[in-house]
This record gives sequence, structure tokens and C-alpha cells, in this order.
Amino acid sequence: MKISIIVAKADNDVIGKDNQLIWKLSSDLKLFKKLTTGHHIIMGRKTYESMGRPLPNRTSVVITRNKHYTLPEGHIVVHSLEDAVQTCIGKRLEKIFIIGGADIYKQAMRFADELIVTEVKALPDGDAFFPKIDPKIWSEESREHFEKDSQNQYNFDFVVYKRNTK
Repeated sequence: MKISIIVAKADNDVIGKDNQLIWKLSSDLKLFKKLTTGHHIIMGRKTYESMGRPLPNRTSVVITRNKHYTLPEGHIVVHSLEDAVQTCIGKRLEKIFIIGGADIYKQAMRFADELIVTEVKALPDGDAFFPKIDPKIWSEESREHFEKDSQNQYNFDFVVYKRNTK
């Protein structure tokens, strides 16, 4: 099973503030939808609650310490990132996406296979950060540049990193 982290981060590694996205990037949201539709998406409870509902045509796997937390039918509550991954392995999935937040990203960096990163050309204030991408561990596989326009608040690059093999 391929484990992909998908994130939009600023040049200063900020990914959010007050549990909200801090930019308007229509192209990034469309790419996120295209890549994750039909797959299981793993996230922390705060990330799930910031979306307000399960995303259509995806199975939400939500990590929470709350043993009484419930989700709509067809979605899954777990109590650790390891439980989330094991649940997906048990379902024999080909690919899963880890979509945040900051603590979940930090935990997942040690075993993810790829990073799908929207690198936003901005230096916003924020309170949630993506871990540094270590070039000893990750190699850039592809990069596509997008210019700021009426639908996208900032210039950004869509970058795929693969874990280096030993």
C-alpha cells in the first residue's frame, strides 16, 4: 500500500492558522479533489471538524483520543495514526492519503512513501507547520509552476517528492 502525504505549505512551512486554511488556491483544491477522490483519507479530528463534513467520494479515517467520537456511516474513527494505517492495510487498499494536521504529518513523515506538496510562494503568519523536508530522505520527482490569478491568491508550485531508497 502506498502512503502519500498531501499538503499545501507556505515557504515558511506554515500550513494553517486557527485550524483554517490561510489562502485561496482554487487550482490546489481541484488537484486535491482529483488525487484523493475514491481513496481513504487519514486526518486528525481537528482537521476533520474544520471541513465540517466528510468529503464526497472519499472515506474519512479520523484519529481522535475521544473513545466516544462518532462519524457518519461509512467513515472510520481510530485512536492513533498506526491504527489508521493498519485499518487501511486490513482493507487491502492500494493507496491512502494523509491530509493533516501538523501533528499527524509529523508522525507520518517517518513512513510515508511520497509527499505531494503545494509550495505556496508566501510567508503568512500561522500556528500550524509542516515538518522540514530533508533532502537526505526525500528527492524531488516532479514540479509544476502555477501563476497567481483571479482564482489563486499566490504563485505556487505543485511538487512530488519520493522517499530515497537506501
